[in-house]
Amino acid sequence: MVRGTDNSLRAFGKFATTIVALTALATSLVFAQAATATMSGVVHDGTGGVIPGVTVTIKHTETGLTRTVQTAEDGGYRMPSLPVGAYEVTAEAAGFKRQVRSGVNLVVAQEAVVNLTLEVGGVTEQVIVSEDAPLVNTTLAETSGLINEGQIKNLPLNGRSFDQLLTMNVGVSNNSSKTLNNAWTPFSVSGKRPETNRFTINGIDYVGGNAGGQLLGVDAVREYNVLSHSYGAEYGKRAGGQISIVPTSGTNEWHGSAFEFLRNSALDTRNFFDDVKGPFKRNQFGGTLGGPIKKDKLFLFGNYEGFQQRLALSQIAIVPDNCGD
Repeated sequence: MVRGTDNSLRAFGKFATTIVALTALATSLVFAQAATATMSGVVHDGTGGVIPGVTVTIKHTETGLTRTVQTAEDGGYRMPSLPVGAYEVTAEAAGFKRQVRSGVNLVVAQEAVVNLTLEVGGVTEQVIVSEDAPLVNTTLAETSGLINEGQIKNLPLNGRSFDQLLTMNVGVSNNSSKTLNNAWTPFSVSGKRPETNRFTINGIDYVGGNAGGQLLGVDAVREYNVLSHSYGAEYGKRAGGQISIVPTSGTNEWHGSAFEFLRNSALDTRNFFDDVKGPFKRNQFGGTLGGPIKKDKLFLFGNYEGFQQRLALSQIAIVPDNCGD
């Protein structure tokens, strides 16, 4: 028996939906907390004293997004709901040299502490700090479960389902062999039932058994964080793992990709119980495209994945013989 499967139309519908959704999200400068990061810190002078009234400006280098705050009486500042990625931090105050710090990279669910020290001098003078310094995380939202973009794009994945990398975290197991439903992949996090896991995309709940394989391919996922237990009050609804997904988005530079993976029966051996080798052809193909509609303001990113398969399945049945005739 030969079964044919063609999900191209359904994939195209998801592609169109994804473009509309991500375009709408790209126009917003405030994202849900679970899919963003926070930056905070204290500004000191050379003697260790705090400096109030310092203007701290951060710039998201990929999109040009800028945020500005002033330090409080204790010299502290805080900026929540920041998109993940690389930032440039600038601090300015009268009587002090202007400081510019680059190499600050934020990941999902992180609260990074970026303390700054200003030197006495003219505002026209500038101190540039370009070293990548380790950032301190002070919140209950751990980032030890982070699966970064390099891992998602470069590690081998059978079927290109990004959720398979969940098992890179301690305490996560894949229970696929224990289910009769192959439409989703049940993961157990810290021994909890798979249906108690919660998937969120840009902080919005994904209602379904599995985010991978049904929604977004590896090219459309930038990174995601897995919280197994002891997470803060901003998470909840379900008692299992909290999987916060950040999709890839458009930037000020146009970028894209295209791919096709082919598997067929040309190099396969015949099944022991088959008289002939059945046909098997699988094509998985797609591409991405992202870039600015209006630089520093509006961005577009789209992802399409198609899947076609022609597969022969052998069935073995036990029937009574005619020995009674």
